Amino acid sequence: MPIYAFLDSEPSSGTPPAQLKKLIMSDKNFDGQRNEAHRTSSSKTGHDQEPEFRETRFVQALRLALYLILFGALAGKFFTGSYLWEYDGKWIRPRTYFPPKQQLFTERALSKFDGTDPSKPIYLATRLTRPRQIDGDVYDVTKGKAYHPGGPYHVMTGVDAARAFGTGCFKTHRTHDLRGLSESEIKGVAHWKKFYKNHKNYFKIGKVSHPPIDPMSPIPEGCDTDKKNDGAKKDTAERRAVVQSKNIHKEL
Repeated sequence: MPIYAFLDSEPSSGTPPAQLKKLIMSDKNFDGQRNEAHRTSSSKTGHDQEPEFRETRFVQALRLALYLILFGALAGKFFTGSYLWEYDGKWIRPRTYFPPKQQLFTERALSKFDGTDPSKPIYLATRLTRPRQIDGDVYDVTKGKAYHPGGPYHVMTGVDAARAFGTGCFKTHRTHDLRGLSESEIKGVAHWKKFYKNHKNYFKIGKVSHPPIDPMSPIPEGCDTDKKNDGAKKDTAERRAVVQSKNIHKEL
């Protein structure tokens, strides 16, 4: 409890001046300690309450998000018969979020995954269109029947045939050499690379390492555009017909 001293009054004869001064200093120290303790208590109380306030808002936001997801799923089931609004893309595949361990292939190692061995998966590769990056991304296309032996795209398996994706010469341009391609052909290579990257059933499993291309080596010659892989053309036409029939069915 603080001890108060009256400076305006004369000190009593029984209290020496030195002792009175000591009592005044003791009173000031007590007030300072009391104020410091009050400030410390206030700051701790505010610090303890702040995380609790943030946690409450987070829970509220999470609950709202769950309600919106549930409402959207039920609405999709009501209008389209599908909780996902008939979406069947790569983003609902577990492998998109948990990809397999990436591998580095040599050209020789990649050639063993061309579908001729039933015990092995089927891989193909396509390189980037940037000149300085010649290594190609390898994709598992085992689920595509067109890539199995006898299928129209089997010639693309076990190799990085990026040039063929741009030119359409699937039999003669089974190479990653993109020299001499036109701008539209380069866009064709980029289109196919994007196709495999975003496909729901095909997934990247690594890269293939290519040796440097000798700049003095001859550029692959073109092919007869009227005789480009007839099997691939037929397969594409059949797929388009299936899509068109589905769209007609929906309209009916």
